[in-house]
Amino acid sequence: MSDVPPAADSPEAWHVRGVVLPDDEVRDLWLVGDRVTFEPVPGAVTLADRGFVLPGLVDAHCHLGIRYGAAPVESVDEARSLAVVDRDAGVLAIRDAGSPLPYPELDDDPDVPRLARAGRHIAPVRRYLRDIGLEVTAEDLPAAVAAQAAAGNGWVKLVGDWIDRGLGDLAPGWDLDAMARAVDAAHAAGVRVAAHLFAEESVAAMVRAGVDSVEHGTGLSEDDIAEMAARGTALVPTMINVETFESIAAKAEDKFPGYAAHMRRLRERFPSVVAAAYEAGVPIYVGSDAGGGISHGETVSEMLLLRERAGMSTVDVLRAGSWGAREWLGFPGLTEGGLADLVVYDDDPRVDLTVLRTPRLVVLRGRPVRT
Repeated sequence: MSDVPPAADSPEAWHVRGVVLPDDEVRDLWLVGDRVTFEPVPGAVTLADRGFVLPGLVDAHCHLGIRYGAAPVESVDEARSLAVVDRDAGVLAIRDAGSPLPYPELDDDPDVPRLARAGRHIAPVRRYLRDIGLEVTAEDLPAAVAAQAAAGNGWVKLVGDWIDRGLGDLAPGWDLDAMARAVDAAHAAGVRVAAHLFAEESVAAMVRAGVDSVEHGTGLSEDDIAEMAARGTALVPTMINVETFESIAAKAEDKFPGYAAHMRRLRERFPSVVAAAYEAGVPIYVGSDAGGGISHGETVSEMLLLRERAGMSTVDVLRAGSWGAREWLGFPGLTEGGLADLVVYDDDPRVDLTVLRTPRLVVLRGRPVRT
């Protein structure tokens, strides 16, 4: 990446020129503070005078509070360091889909991507990753939802299913009526619901209960997909995470052969599920599920899987991982008065998505970043 002046030497305005996507026009952008303007600003310093300019990438399913290996981070500084890994890969907005450590102070941190946050994962008792979720009974779900709605800044995260060791297979986190009441409680609190859903029964019920986004969605049926399309329910497939189901099954098959076989079936059919959702017009957004089994900084890998395995068009993948996802999360793009988050590439990512791995320039909150 080319050298850019350090943030400490920032002028009153920066200037960027290039082919601005998705409009496909050569434009001049001036960045004044944290805002974009198309009006020339005298004295602005040019950061880039060529290339392809994309609104910052988005990871719509990320966990800054979880390091690789599913261990909680130990400090806000560690969460910040993980955010910087994503930022330097061009990800300038993140929906944090659950963190065991609160860090509201990162919302306005100039070095951290824009954050749309849930609080802690709300999980069934003794049926989730140790030390990660807030484990509650069905009776306590409404109160937990209200508390985590206040802890986040617009989202709550429900763990809609997980392995039930007594059954030896996936099962809903709570009874389905209790889960539906939890969705209603979140909406009453003015927040949206992201629901972790693998299995057929739980995803079908939660789509009809009105969750705002299905995370993973491996068990979706054609009827579920039609319902999502009619409701405008989003799908965040995390294909990079579903690829790990084989290793999960291999570790479980001696003790839980039914669960292992189920996970393999879900993995095998998943590309066709995502393709069907795409063809049906379900809103799809890019999420890596960084934290746990996926390293941070892998958002582009998820985008490539959506193109290669689910058959999404390159432009629709870019929309799902950039301007469309930003709009969904409430972060304006490169419009007059929009937020000054952008990435510049030497080559056209619409021709080759792998271009996204090598940004020439990253600008977050109106400040150039070295990567």
